[in-house]
Amino acid sequence: MRRLFFGFLMVLLSVVAQAEVAKSVSGNPELEKHVMAISEELRCLVCQNQTIADSNAELAVDLRNQVREKLVQGMSDKDIIDYMVERYGDFVLYRPPVRGTTWLL
Repeated sequence: MRRLFFGFLMVLLSVVAQAEVAKSVSGNPELEKHVMAISEELRCLVCQNQTIADSNAELAVDLRNQVREKLVQGMSDKDIIDYMVERYGDFVLYRPPVRGTTWLL
């Protein structure tokens, strides 16, 4: 039993050691800072307990890319968040408003 636990622990530690921090895509540090600020407000729909800023799931990367594209197009923070809510519902908000459908969150 100890060997199994030790083996599991080693695998877990190797996975954590290989985890990558979300990488910047554009060469513009101000844009990336803005993308990450908005991404802190949006929930990863795969991980659910992380923001898309913290997650490396493919969907989170896609959502960060969408945020980046919307910022380049000139959309405001509110417009981008409204777009995400329209597309994915209140669940995409990391801190959703209290409503009948979100009170469990």
